[in-house]
Amino acid sequence: MALMTIIEPVAFGQRPAGPAPRGWPGLRLGFRPFYLVAALAAVAAMALWPAVFMGRVRLASGLAPTLWHAHEMIFGVVMAVVVGFLFTAGKAWTGLATPRGPALGALVALWLAARTAGLLAPAWAFALLDGAFLPLVAAIFVRLLVRAGQWRNAPVALTLSLLAAANLAFHAAALGGDAADGLRALLAGLVLLIVLESLIGGRVIPAFTRSVNPGLRLHGQRALDVAAIGSSALGMGLWIGELPGAAPVLGAAALLQAARLLGWKPWASRRRPILWILHLSYAWICAGLALLALAAAGAVARSAGVHALAVGATGGLVLGMITRTARGHTGRPLQASGLEVAAYAALMLAAILRVTAALAPGWFTPLVCSAGVAWIAAFALYLIRFAPWLMSARVDGKDG
Repeated sequence: MALMTIIEPVAFGQRPAGPAPRGWPGLRLGFRPFYLVAALAAVAAMALWPAVFMGRVRLASGLAPTLWHAHEMIFGVVMAVVVGFLFTAGKAWTGLATPRGPALGALVALWLAARTAGLLAPAWAFALLDGAFLPLVAAIFVRLLVRAGQWRNAPVALTLSLLAAANLAFHAAALGGDAADGLRALLAGLVLLIVLESLIGGRVIPAFTRSVNPGLRLHGQRALDVAAIGSSALGMGLWIGELPGAAPVLGAAALLQAARLLGWKPWASRRRPILWILHLSYAWICAGLALLALAAAGAVARSAGVHALAVGATGGLVLGMITRTARGHTGRPLQASGLEVAAYAALMLAAILRVTAALAPGWFTPLVCSAGVAWIAAFALYLIRFAPWLMSARVDGKDG
């Protein structure tokens, strides 16, 4: 139940009474600028990806195009969302101020400088700027928890610190010219994100489902939770290390995660898009683990499992949560509009097309290009709806 305490106040958009609004709305709370730049980067990085892949845009850092692409999606786009969420959540958890105004703007500027450096600066400059961002964020977050005595939230701080370490390992490998170790560091980052999604998803998705379905009973399944998350982490770790036993462990993890998801009765949310996107995105964790099991057995390309986890699971959960939390924290109802439903559909289509491309190499190019267009459409639709809201005051007049 400790994790539920971590998530509930933010996930449901609950906000304590606070001072009158001050400063530019776009820098009042972490989710505002970081959700905005994350969505912009999701569009820009994907639009630029074909030119980088084909060599028409050369990276001054000397990174291999595939490593740049994976890094910018994991440690650029997704981590911006994570930071925005944690700075927003941290204020609710601790009752203490998180960065806002010029301090928050400086962190966003550092993140933007790192994205620019990845394209235009030498590898050492990219490593310096990008490598500094997550440790700085982790230090701010840890200090916040220590000041408030919020030790129950230590697992979140630990995960953030491990992600910072994985990013530093990536840059160390890149500076040393070791593409294999760089890829392992990126995959480690993805694994940490999937574990975090499994932990948080296991609390908020059932809670959201119960909240909109009065009388719905979801039975506790602590042993299943532990088995599913533990086997997922173990299986992915074995897979990254190319160690024996990865295929059966990953296969078991996929089945355990599927049993976990079915226990949340996803069909009860079929009429609520802002909720079914979370259930459907979580289902991609099951699919991704199953595909990784097949990849470990040599049956399919590993790219299928990686993109099921990266696009379907992580991309879908990111889009689902940045719509839900942005609505809640701008004082709007937790009901998805037609524009948001279209964004959800486009993201799921992107995942299907990208995974299919890995499984049907004869159609690789058209499928990958179509997946990229669908991904861009999903986050462009998000920006159309939410960019004005993220830069303007809450409709209820509260600070934040």
